Amino acid sequence: MAWNGATLRALSEVDLINSMRESCALEIEFRDKQGQDAPVVQAAGVLEMVLADTPRAYSMALILADAALARAMGWRYLIPLLGCAVPRVALTARGVDLRLFCHNAIVKSVARALSMASELSRRAAHLRQVAPRLRSKQAAQAVEIFLTRDAIAPSTLTALMSDRAARRLCDRLVSLSALRELTGRDTFRLYGL
Repeated sequence: MAWNGATLRALSEVDLINSMRESCALEIEFRDKQGQDAPVVQAAGVLEMVLADTPRAYSMALILADAALARAMGWRYLIPLLGCAVPRVALTARGVDLRLFCHNAIVKSVARALSMASELSRRAAHLRQVAPRLRSKQAAQAVEIFLTRDAIAPSTLTALMSDRAARRLCDRLVSLSALRELTGRDTFRLYGL
């Protein structure tokens, strides 16, 4: 939930500094450091500072390190590159060892992220392409919901249509290869790109 919330908001320097101060009570001067170090080194520095202040706050430390990386790269949104690939043993490392772990994590996760982004864009384009074939009046709104969330249950669509219509729409999109059923269960299914 914390990662989901962090990736939904656009980043700004003020938000990053405020979240650091609220979360860790750290006084970090990002403005002075901006541009002095490489982005991965800046992210490793934030990771090290947060873990020095709150040693067990792994998720928060990785979120803030990814936010520092995104800010240093000039990205508008956080992408969980470090959070997905930094091994747990790295969270006890410091200095050069931690920076090396961060560099290795970036190399691993970027390849995965690019592959995943390519696949998701292809599947999103296919979903948009098949959307006009759907007969439901609310299909366009449902397609937008599928495009903005990782996974949804048909019950999420009940504000737009009946429960049965939502299940049928999801099944129709699966049969058109526009969506995937993610759980493999007969009940309480989740669908996504």
